[in-house]
Amino acid sequence: MACNCGNNENEEIKKILSNYIKDKSNLIQILNEVQEKYGYIPEFAQKEISEYLNIPMAEIYGVITFYARFTLKPKGKYNIAVCLGTACFVKGSEKILERLKQRLKIDVGETTKDGKFSIEATRCIGACGLAPVFTVNGEVYGKATPEILDKVIDEYMNKED
Repeated sequence: MACNCGNNENEEIKKILSNYIKDKSNLIQILNEVQEKYGYIPEFAQKEISEYLNIPMAEIYGVITFYARFTLKPKGKYNIAVCLGTACFVKGSEKILERLKQRLKIDVGETTKDGKFSIEATRCIGACGLAPVFTVNGEVYGKATPEILDKVIDEYMNKED
């Protein structure tokens, strides 16, 4: 089965695969490397991995969807995650998430058309003392309000890329 991707992408995946012996036990390490390279696991990469390790695509899909670290969709340059853990939820993180969706005009799991922002809803991130919290590319913003969120989004919208 040939890859429907560009030659450069195909070559990049083959280069990653060449670092591993053809053993099913290497699947997660390979997926980690692909996730690091692309920010998600593209379908063409899944096909190449399937052929290389002789693993059905369904099994690879199952592993990708089981682990929260892996994603099937590209994330935005600025991935905004709102904590919906108990402490954050009780202190109003749902209002922050609703404001975020309203501002960016996308839903959880989506990316803006320009590829700049994506939204995630997460469980506890371990910053309960700062509840409610959201993160932008892992940077924590605590004691958050919709107004603080607006200010942070404005800063990222005005950043030079």
